[in-house]
Amino acid sequence: MRIIPAIDIIEGKCVRLSKGDYNTKKIYNEDPLEVAKSFEAHGIEYLHLVDLDGAKSKHIVNHKILETIATKTNLKVDFGGGLKTDRDLQIAFESGANQITGGSVAVKDPEIFQNWLQKFGNEKIILGADAMNRKIAISGWLEDSDKDIIPFIQNHEDKGVKYVICTDISKDGMLEGPSFELYEEILSETKNIHLIASGGISKFDELPKLAELGCEGVIIGKAIYENRISLRQLENYISEY
Repeated sequence: MRIIPAIDIIEGKCVRLSKGDYNTKKIYNEDPLEVAKSFEAHGIEYLHLVDLDGAKSKHIVNHKILETIATKTNLKVDFGGGLKTDRDLQIAFESGANQITGGSVAVKDPEIFQNWLQKFGNEKIILGADAMNRKIAISGWLEDSDKDIIPFIQNHEDKGVKYVICTDISKDGMLEGPSFELYEEILSETKNIHLIASGGISKFDELPKLAELGCEGVIIGKAIYENRISLRQLENYISEY
């Protein structure tokens, strides 16, 4: 199971939110590159970089930070937040993204998302399936939809999606543990999805459980920043497995 730390960006700074609420913003570091380098120094190869300004503005905003991290580290960056148009995607890939995550666009403009899949392939395009009470949420979680999460993922799997990041918004930033039951259900109801768990990770012991369920990756945010999980623990986990 891949270990994927998260850096969320607002106004160029490394922040975390609780349940996606922008009013709960907590700044952890003024320099995202410093944070990214600390991850890399502990053997981490992957990064989940979220442009929260972009998610709110509905177009890419913090691509310069993506470019800085991509050029000054060897981290493979999955970038998301505000990617709505072909131009946004072009900027993200030109700025060094290894993969991009499309969430809202897959709900509101499924044809555009499908075109991205066909153009770039399912190794490059990740489906962001963020849910509150099992319903997909969009636009930086500021809007709800009527789409149930399991059929939503199944529909996109049928159209070629391979990677899915699933965040249970009620868990995100709360340090109360991930949605084991939801992930187990998703994996049992899909055929070939590479599921990346996100939201609620609170302690190291949860990681082997997610791996046992069959999650392909796990995104860890606040648990790292609040020192619930140390980079040393993650380094040891990576070297073991």
